[in-house]
Amino acid sequence: MLSELLALEKIIEQGAPHLDVRVVRQVQVPAGPSLPIYAIGIGNDAPDIPAVGFFGGVHGLERIGTEVVMAYLQSVVMRLRWDATLHRQLEQVRLVFMPIVNPGGMWSSTRANPRGVDLMRNAPVEAMDRVPLWVGGQRLSAGLPWFRGRAGEPMEEEAQALCEVVEAELLPRSFSLALDCHSGFGVRDRLWFPFAHTRKPIPHLAELHALQEIFLQAHSHHPYVIEPQSAQYLTHGDLWDHLYLQACRNVPTHTFLPLTLEMGSWLWIKKNPRQLFSRWGIFNPLIDHRQQRVLRRHMLLLDFLSRAACSHARWAPATEQRAQRRADALAAWYGDAFD
Repeated sequence: MLSELLALEKIIEQGAPHLDVRVVRQVQVPAGPSLPIYAIGIGNDAPDIPAVGFFGGVHGLERIGTEVVMAYLQSVVMRLRWDATLHRQLEQVRLVFMPIVNPGGMWSSTRANPRGVDLMRNAPVEAMDRVPLWVGGQRLSAGLPWFRGRAGEPMEEEAQALCEVVEAELLPRSFSLALDCHSGFGVRDRLWFPFAHTRKPIPHLAELHALQEIFLQAHSHHPYVIEPQSAQYLTHGDLWDHLYLQACRNVPTHTFLPLTLEMGSWLWIKKNPRQLFSRWGIFNPLIDHRQQRVLRRHMLLLDFLSRAACSHARWAPATEQRAQRRADALAAWYGDAFD
């Protein structure tokens, strides 16, 4: 059994009285075990309550994303024993966790799932401009990186599982946030928001700008570059573009803000070049004290998002403020491109 799955099941056992747990899918590993994809809910499940979803392990090699989500889940579970303030907060917010979206890829030590499909290139979304070769997604072969799956086929089971949880737990609510934890790009930690398939700004740019502002007010020395993913590169098949577009289409009066934490693993390689010779080392800190530092580094962000969702009515821009907010966001993130 995966050590991460064993650790997750231990947390589930510790938090059992407070957690809503379900197995969304069972994934069969070729010549290996059947592995569960868990979804865990905690807090008020009333439909008028805001929610935050925390996701990790979409890419099987990026274990540090799973570990960040699990560290926050364990913190919440342990604090429930004594933290009266947390209990009051959970009366006003729903927290949802999917720490290991791609257990088969993690078992096989691959970025893709056991069928060779990159789940973050698997959604039915086509880029509107040129994407980088290979990285943007390809349909040639599962034997090559960034394979999207065959055209016309349903999304992979793992991608469907993530979408089903988002559609059930987040999109029906008038306000929700999502954070998907990844690693492997650059030497800086980045917080990306859609779109990945186009350089055009998303409709909820005003809300994202307001969220950034309160984050800067609370954590002025944060380590993140906050930007649209399109500022770096475009891709086909992005799951969060797919879910955001679905929210805009099906529940246009709701606010759904999906974010991606892209931890800069090149910094870990720079500090420890021997990691280049390990498949895991390209995407994860291999030295224990560095891993602990990474986990501590991001707990503030996950806790902030929980609090921000809970108190969204206090910071989300009112109707009369949205135009100015959007103008400020365009100037900050897009320059003159969309004036």
